[in-house]
Amino acid sequence: MAVIPAAGLGTRFLPITKVVPKEMLPIAGKPLLQYAVEEAVASGLDTVVLILGKGKRLLAEYFRPDPHLENLARGRSADVEAFKELISKVEIRTVWQDAPRGLAHAVGCARSQVGDDPFVVILPDALIDSFVPCTRQLMDCYDLHRGCVIATREVDLAEVERFGILDVIPVSDRDHAGRVLRVISLTERPKPQFVTSRYGVFGRYVLEPAIFSCIDELRPGFGGELQLTDALTAYSREMPIYGYRFDGIHYDAGDKFGFVQATLDYALKDPALSVRLRHHLAAEDRVVRATSN
Repeated sequence: MAVIPAAGLGTRFLPITKVVPKEMLPIAGKPLLQYAVEEAVASGLDTVVLILGKGKRLLAEYFRPDPHLENLARGRSADVEAFKELISKVEIRTVWQDAPRGLAHAVGCARSQVGDDPFVVILPDALIDSFVPCTRQLMDCYDLHRGCVIATREVDLAEVERFGILDVIPVSDRDHAGRVLRVISLTERPKPQFVTSRYGVFGRYVLEPAIFSCIDELRPGFGGELQLTDALTAYSREMPIYGYRFDGIHYDAGDKFGFVQATLDYALKDPALSVRLRHHLAAEDRVVRATSN
């Protein structure tokens, strides 16, 4: 089962997010939320729990069939057919969060749906392009290393304030070519002068159900919110946590620059868009060079 927290306010994209949820902003014609659900399905999961908040009903509506519109597009849109195939493979459930009180609180809202099984968390604004879905990579790690697993890789020192940061030690693991790390501590958005590690948290988790008890005991942390890093710190006192150095390209699509980067790169991969876009970019480059001479 995958849990997708989608109750945040999207303040970095105001004013558009006053009426359009951040998760519905399109990257090359497809909303961020759909990429997250596609990753879950491609990883072998057949149930997705959306954590929704005020003004987010549109997200649940998006995955409901609309025969009238689908008939109008029949035979003319491969995207519509691919979307119909996607929703035929997954059960979408919704849980409502009364107020955005932090990622840990959002994850905790899924408790009634998750039960006593391990589950995945996918943050839709952390877009990861990879041959093997990032979630699948973490699930494969979990099969060999039971405990919570967090997607990670090193970030620039100047960026550590934007991430949860893991202090880690290597784990001997021939099956994953040195990608598995044992987490010894977690810190939410530390100051660069205080870090001894630059391994950031990248919006993908495999969590054990014991995390819910840790969330229950939380007090507000960074930003006055209930932080998942704090819950994981409590969990680590009793059970192991692993970082997995995932393979793939990460885009912070919750940031305007990262959103533009993702839009360009995903459009360049789309056969229907790439030729015209490359022609446009080449023309723009010629204009820039001509005006600079």
